[in-house]
Amino acid sequence: MNFKKTLIGVILLFVITSLNAQETKSGKFGKGLFKIVGKDSSWTMKVGLRAQLLGTSTWNEGESGETSFLIRRSRLKFDGFAYSPKLKYKIELGLSNRDQSGASSFTSNSPRYILDAVLMWNFHQNFVLWFGQTKLPGNRERVISSANLQQVDRSLLNSRFTIDRDFGFQLRHHFNLTDKFVVKEIFSLAQGEGRNITTGNIGGYQYTGRVELFPFGTFISKGDYKGSDLKREKTPKLSLAVSYDHNNNAVKNRSNQGSYMYIDNTEADGAKGSFFKTNINTLFIDAMFKYNGFSFMAEYSNRDAKDPYAKNSDGTLTGDEVQVGHGLNLQSGFLLKNDWEISGRYTNIELDKNITGKNPETQYTLGLSKYIAGHSLKVQTDISHLEVSGGSNQLMYRLQFDIHF
Repeated sequence: MNFKKTLIGVILLFVITSLNAQETKSGKFGKGLFKIVGKDSSWTMKVGLRAQLLGTSTWNEGESGETSFLIRRSRLKFDGFAYSPKLKYKIELGLSNRDQSGASSFTSNSPRYILDAVLMWNFHQNFVLWFGQTKLPGNRERVISSANLQQVDRSLLNSRFTIDRDFGFQLRHHFNLTDKFVVKEIFSLAQGEGRNITTGNIGGYQYTGRVELFPFGTFISKGDYKGSDLKREKTPKLSLAVSYDHNNNAVKNRSNQGSYMYIDNTEADGAKGSFFKTNINTLFIDAMFKYNGFSFMAEYSNRDAKDPYAKNSDGTLTGDEVQVGHGLNLQSGFLLKNDWEISGRYTNIELDKNITGKNPETQYTLGLSKYIAGHSLKVQTDISHLEVSGGSNQLMYRLQFDIHF
């Protein structure tokens, strides 16, 4: 707690000092608290703050309901350029307990405050090199910011298969096949064990490639990575993409996510213990379509492993398994003229039961959103019905308020 107070104090001291020493500009609501510009215009910094306040009620079949309230997300964001507009940066800190959860010996037993800390260098024409910790180019739904989601939160597909954030570098490039047809490519090399890891690389490295096709041209305001068609595209826009991720000698049961696979009776918090290692591959195929307030997103994922059963050095099973299987997520919405939106989602998850022991899951979600100032100020609610084959079903209702400066 003392470290947290010190961190926030340092940030506030830096902001106050910068305000006194530099020129500042305050923009439109939702575009940042303020923007700092160096007197010689050699650097800029935009400061943003956002929060999501969530209430959830769940009813499991045959059981009484439960209700909870929490600050789902609360984040402080800094971005701009340094020295040259060709060298950009982004830093995002998580302030809520959910944002910081996951402390372990692998993170020096410290809360995981840092979400993003990345430099982006446009070193030649359409080539941009990223270096630092940020989201990997995996499934589209994960890369869409939680500030710009169409429904209260992401789908079960994302929670089961995402590759989320990691530390490494990404090479990004785009080119035009025709006047309208745009192609974007991304290659990533990462450490392979998730964000805020301080113990170094235990397994191998993680390699991710992604290709995106825009046959009708790019979306307005990067709408291919925003939920809902708030810009009401005047002409049909479509993005088709495929990502393939190879985590070499992975030591976690969901590629760079999930739990470490310990072997030979290693203590659960022993960062320097022994681990089971296997190659894990994850495939993502997704699409985004928008036109005149209508939006449709589809995602398919598939994960396999060279050896899904974690084994001790003598060949006996440890009881851990790689979470292999596949999932499908379909989501659509229509934005009315008064900025109310109705949305629906279908998600099906089928992990390999012979390996994981988990039954197939199907979830249906109906959502309603009111955009007061776009994604910057909105109220969202949804109701979901989860069906588990051979298990108990669940009904979930959520209400969330978003405010983003």
